[in-house]
Order: sequence, then C-alpha cells, then structure tokens
Amino acid sequence: MRLVITEQDGGLPLPVHTSKRRLHLAERVSADGRLAADAVECLVEALTEVKEEALRWKVTEPLVFATAAVRDAVNREEIVAAVARTGLSLHVMSGVTEAELTFLAARQWIGWRAGPMALLDIGGGSLEVAFGRGGTPDFAASLPLGAGRLTRDYLDQDSVPAPELVRQVRRRVRHELRDVAARIQWERPRTAVATSRTFHQLGRLCGAAPRRKGPFVPRHLSRSDLKAALKTLVGLSAPDRAELPGISAARARQCVAGAIVAHTTMRSLDIDQVVLSPWALREGVMFAHLQRDGSLNPGSTAWRRSPN
Repeated sequence: MRLVITEQDGGLPLPVHTSKRRLHLAERVSADGRLAADAVECLVEALTEVKEEALRWKVTEPLVFATAAVRDAVNREEIVAAVARTGLSLHVMSGVTEAELTFLAARQWIGWRAGPMALLDIGGGSLEVAFGRGGTPDFAASLPLGAGRLTRDYLDQDSVPAPELVRQVRRRVRHELRDVAARIQWERPRTAVATSRTFHQLGRLCGAAPRRKGPFVPRHLSRSDLKAALKTLVGLSAPDRAELPGISAARARQCVAGAIVAHTTMRSLDIDQVVLSPWALREGVMFAHLQRDGSLNPGSTAWRRSPN
C-alpha cells in the first residue's frame, strides 16, 4: 500500500509526501481465490494508519483504490465492507480503467511529440496494454499476466526455474496476447511507453539510470538488452537475483516472470524499445480527479466498483 500526497501546481500533481506499507496481499490468497481473513484485517489496520497519516497533512478525503489483488478476490465485497469500517470508501478499479488511467498519466509525462502511443504496464496480477493517438486511449485491455500471478502459477520457488516452466510461462503469455498483439501491430504506434516497478527494475538491470538520479533523466529499455537480462535471470536462484542491479529482495522471486512477460509482450507487439515513464496509475488517478467531474471522460468507470 502506498500513500501519495500531492499539491496542485499549474495542474500538475507534485508529490510532497509518500509512504509505503508492504502487505503482500497477493501472496495471501487461498486456493479457492479468497483473500485470507488475517490479510483483510491487516489491510484495514494499514488503511486506518494511512487515514491518520493523511489527516496530519490536512487531507480529509483521500482517494482509495484497489487493483487486481482485491479485484480478483472471491470475497471482494467482504473486503470493501471491511474497509468501510475505517470511514474510507474503497473503489475497486476494473482492469480496463486501470489501463486507461495509466495511459493518461504516461501521455501527460511523455507529451504529444510521442505521436500514436502504446502503453505497457505489468502489475502483480495483470498486464495492462493501451493504445491512443490523443490524451486518452482508443483501445485498452487488461490481461491476467501479472508477475506475481504467473510466479504463483509456475515459478513459486527460490531455486533456478526449470526450463520447461519458463517455456510454459512464455506460451501462456503469447496465447493471452494474441488478439491484443494483432490490434497493436495494426495500429503501428510511433512510441511505446512502459510503466510499473517491474519495467523500471528491468530497465535498471539493463543499464538505465538509478532512481537517485531523479525522474527527469531519460530512461529506455530495449528488447535486445531485455533478452540478454532474461537469460541471466533464469539461470539464477532468487537470492542471487537480489544481488543484481535494480532487483530488490522483495521482487527477486517474481522478477523472472516479470521479465518473461515484458520480453514476450514486446516481441509479440513488435516493439523494439520502450520509454520508461515515472508516472503511472496513481498519477492517472490524480489527473482524472483534477478534471472538473473527477473522471477520465463522461463514460469513465474510474470510480465504479467493477467485477471485471
């Protein structure tokens, strides 16, 4: 869970305070798809702390949203009801809305010079892909190809992954991407932009500037460099991966799945290089809220509770 508090300056959400709490919700889902009761309580306790922290910064109505970890839970409505005890309203964001808002943020960061733009975002539970010529996407999709999800399904171990398991992950990604890949290839975007912690860690592994250099340093990730990095990652155990540049100990286990998704997606969509954007979903939510009615467009589902 991440709290981001910003102030508006000329329409731009400039961060003034951030904090983070590791909940590992995706790792606490039972075999039947339910988020465990103790995990729900942990979520409620963390939100209570966040609410108090926000109040100290004079934020009285924080925007609280959840993505795949809650969206895919069988007991989603129970989770929303439990959170309501804190006095906060938890908005469960659909995958398509997640893609729309992330595209909005990336377009704001990259600018109009990017031309027709494709957006890639790898989360823990899903992969979001979008394409658009303007400020909002003409096409958006959410696929069950998150790095955490595929790690649990195929690679949930600290040891070096078996080659057959790596091939299985690749096949699943290619299968899920067939229709999206056909659409993106037909659109032929001028620029491809990637967001998410997964892409940024892979970019750092492939030589992009570290975070301490600030957000304004240009960062890119090429498919050829990613291919070489993936070859390295699949030959290492999780503890050894954590010693590599950009790979944190918390993400060392799932970085293999993330790299497979990233490389296979770029290959399937015929993308040679992505620009790494520091703005993503949270900034997209902020930009949408700054608009007159707080939505992405008149038909937006950004603040509807959606099962999709």
